[in-house]
Order: sequence, then C-alpha cells, then structure tokens
Amino acid sequence: MAGGTFFFTVTLADRTSQALTDHITALRTAMRQTRHTHPFAIDAAVILPDHLHMVMTLPEGDADYPDRWRLIKRRFTEEILRSHTPIARHRNGELALWQRRFWEHTIRSSEDFERHVDYIHFNPVKHGLVSRVRDWPFSSFHRFVRQGLLPEDWAGDLSQDYAGFGERRG
Repeated sequence: MAGGTFFFTVTLADRTSQALTDHITALRTAMRQTRHTHPFAIDAAVILPDHLHMVMTLPEGDADYPDRWRLIKRRFTEEILRSHTPIARHRNGELALWQRRFWEHTIRSSEDFERHVDYIHFNPVKHGLVSRVRDWPFSSFHRFVRQGLLPEDWAGDLSQDYAGFGERRG
C-alpha cells in the first residue's frame, strides 16, 4: 500500500537487553538520518529497553517500509559498534542485535489508528516500567500532551485503577 499508515513492533534479539534505552541518542540519530534520506512521519512511538512500537505514515506513492527499518537497524547497530559496546554474534558471525523480522499492521481506520496509538502510549505501564504513562520519557505521549491531544493524566495511575483500562464500560 503506497503512502499508507502502519503499526510496527521491532525487537532486539536479546529480550533482556536494554540497548534501545541505554543508547537512545544513537537510536534517535538513526531514525533522523533515515527520515532524511527516506521520509516518513512518526505518528506515535514508544521506545522500551528491548523493543519499540511505532505508527509510521509513508509518503504518497511509497510503500518501502522494509528498507526504512533495515536502515534504522543498520545505522543504530553501527553506532553501537562505534561506542565499543559488545554485540553478540550468530554462529555464522553475523551480528545478533536485532530480531530478523518485525511485526507490521496496516492501519485501516481512524479507530484502528487511535487504538494503536493508545496501545503505544500505555505500553511502558503494561510492561511494569512505570505506573503512569507520563512517567516514561521515551514516548510520543509527551508530544500528544504538548499538542493538547491528550491530558497529562491520561490513563491514570496503575496503583489506582489498572484493571479496567482499555475495557469498554457498559
């Protein structure tokens, strides 16, 4: 689908790694460089220690999101290597920083878009990294608040009322 909007989950090979948040500047640089050479909009994103979620919109007539992810992964990996951070290798000698694949979903409606953006913003709470969405620093949630799209206390506090989050009320 040329020019579409997509939800992605991209994961490190080592699910115990914290490389994405430990090297957040390198990840941001890799994304910025890739957006410069292969434009795309980041509609929403969250970076967790071992994986990230993003809603990305591609320019009209362009459907090449695999190349964008290849470039982001390669540029991030190169920056990690330059920092002398050790990276595991597969038996064949290839670097083993990233899982080979990623999960993608085509956004098909405004409701689908909203549901995936909410999922992205709530993800750090879901994984037990924070008890309030606003406390996770590596999230587009803060941009949504600045733009007046979401209140700062969106989704509340895990310690107060987590059980019903995301469930429709009667």
